[in-house]
Amino acid sequence: MELWFGGKIYTMIQEGDWEEAVIVQEGRIVETGTSNHLHTKYKKEIKEEYNLNGAVMYPGFTDSHLHMIMHGERLLRLDLSFMKSKHEVLQALKQHAASTPPEEWVIGEGFNENQWVEKELIHTNELDEVTETHPVMLSRICRHALAANSKAMELAGVDENTPDPQGGKLEKDENGLTGIFHDEAQEFIKAAMPEVSSSYLENALTEAVEDMYARGLTGGHTEDLYYYGGFLKTLHAFYKVIDGVDRKFRTNLLVHHKAMDEMEEAGLSFGEGTEFVKLGAMKIFSDGALGGRTALLTAPYEDDPSHRGVAIHNDEELDALFQKARKKGMPVAVHAIGDGAVEAVVDRMERYPLEEGHRDRIIHAQILNDQLIERLQNLPVVLDIQPSFVASDFPWVIDRLGEERLKRSYAWKTLHDKGVLIAGGSDAPIEEVNPLMGMRAAVDRRSNQDYNVYQEEERLSIYEAVSLYTKGSSYAVGKEKELGMIREDYAADFTVLDRDLFSLSPQEITDAVVLMTVVDGEIMYKK
Repeated sequence: MELWFGGKIYTMIQEGDWEEAVIVQEGRIVETGTSNHLHTKYKKEIKEEYNLNGAVMYPGFTDSHLHMIMHGERLLRLDLSFMKSKHEVLQALKQHAASTPPEEWVIGEGFNENQWVEKELIHTNELDEVTETHPVMLSRICRHALAANSKAMELAGVDENTPDPQGGKLEKDENGLTGIFHDEAQEFIKAAMPEVSSSYLENALTEAVEDMYARGLTGGHTEDLYYYGGFLKTLHAFYKVIDGVDRKFRTNLLVHHKAMDEMEEAGLSFGEGTEFVKLGAMKIFSDGALGGRTALLTAPYEDDPSHRGVAIHNDEELDALFQKARKKGMPVAVHAIGDGAVEAVVDRMERYPLEEGHRDRIIHAQILNDQLIERLQNLPVVLDIQPSFVASDFPWVIDRLGEERLKRSYAWKTLHDKGVLIAGGSDAPIEEVNPLMGMRAAVDRRSNQDYNVYQEEERLSIYEAVSLYTKGSSYAVGKEKELGMIREDYAADFTVLDRDLFSLSPQEITDAVVLMTVVDGEIMYKK
């Protein structure tokens, strides 16, 4: 039995609720209360005491939506996400290619033309000038588009006569392919890349988990099982890295719909796994992203009236995927950014009701309207939102959507007040995995581009923002009776910071320092 004391312990049961101490046994919370009371009551049973020395404890923060292996890859690969111009990206690629053996792939992660002065995508001709001896693949920050050079397209067997796949687009100009591949079209290039090894996956995953510990995260809901050589290969990497001994990290694995058959063949089903690695909902992509105008809208884009986005699946395919999930007794977790995509998903959630006791998930749900919000109120669904998108997408998203449509876009406060369940995530590596950055964005709504505040009426309180990453994330996986709060019989997952978030201004939230990350009563990280 362990006693944690000596600081403020926020239970998150309700706003302002805190305790002086907590008793833990075998990874579960036995009781909370005053230090004197708990010390006296359990004096004979306490084997270890942890003095917080004035620090502040919260329920363990959980990221409700990210891509853990991709996050690890970003830490291992050439990171383009902070570069401020096309020239800077091309120079970095040139240096990287110079140290890469000929014929090996040169891979860059996370370019974002919206933060460049020229704001235009990289053309394949520019990549060819960097290197013609290496295939080059650059992932856009949203992971819904990539840039490839001629060598990569040659290996992929792609040319100007290749038709667009369902749910994808090969960008062209008057001279042919530009090297930009959107959504499902990316699979042409990815299929030509060499399969990664198990050791590579384990290395990337280890990097990700260790980094997430340092950010105060005790768990994450991640989607990785389709992209790295098969369901079982990737699942075994999770089992090996998050072994419940050296590393404890509460991991919920969304299962891409294309990995479902392999999951079945392995004799596995929804909810199975280990204590720390569980199989979650079926993952479906309904549309693309706003950056490349592939998010599906009900009306055309404000800055491109000829286009309203891309449906990854036609109506019959989407019906079939929902039916498949329901036959397996599985909830779905559907990527849907535009209101057109959300509407298609809500239609099917109403048409194919979920088994009682589970919740579906809509991931992102950035563009909504009053009718959709009213329908969401009546469904067993959690919206996985990414508060940091506000900081990244404004002000350029105003030109994409127009002022009128923005009234119910990124509408976190409206959703909260209407009683729609929302959980907080980063979508890392698309955004920074640090949950404090997400909390700041939810509370402040300040753009990283021009530092102005947008949609002030949609600001959350600090308590509501912290709830996204504690109670919200537990609701998303149906674990609200054992995770997300510090109370009797709950898991002893704690995030310890050097200061009280509830006494800070919005801009000060990210000044907080993670001192300790505790999972299952064990210290996984200590500064």
